[in-house]
Amino acid sequence: MGLFGKKGKQREVKIRAPLSGKIIPLEKVPDPVFAQKMMGEGIAIEPTEGEVVAPFAGEVLTCFPHALGIKSEEGLELLIHVGIDTVKFKGEGSEKLVNQGDKVEEGKLLIKFNLDYYRKNAPSLISPLVITNMQIVSKLNKSEVKDVTAGEEIILRALLKE
Repeated sequence: MGLFGKKGKQREVKIRAPLSGKIIPLEKVPDPVFAQKMMGEGIAIEPTEGEVVAPFAGEVLTCFPHALGIKSEEGLELLIHVGIDTVKFKGEGSEKLVNQGDKVEEGKLLIKFNLDYYRKNAPSLISPLVITNMQIVSKLNKSEVKDVTAGEEIILRALLKE
């Protein structure tokens, strides 16, 4: 028994970088919906490669060529949105490699996108990563790492409520 009594083990979800690139604070995303955290808390990456990989093992909730939602085995839901205003591309310049309902392993390639096409046609390449069900999170730790490789560095650690 610890100093404050018996406590159950908190569940932690480790979120690896789904994109290679530079970490950007969510508040600096050039879109108020993300920057003002209207959809949830998180972090963003300015990508240097055109691939999105699964940040953890889980199930694909939604999947579009420019964005997808994935749910961890513990129930954490993460939205990965490639670039800003990229829904207007209607799938051009990218390819989704999974579908809604697919079970995926950590590191699986989910979306491929043409970095040059996105750079030329999107207002920004900055890609928000947002936890959309923050109500189940008791604490969120963000990595101090600045440059990340897809599937490698843990960029977020979410402690889930009991």
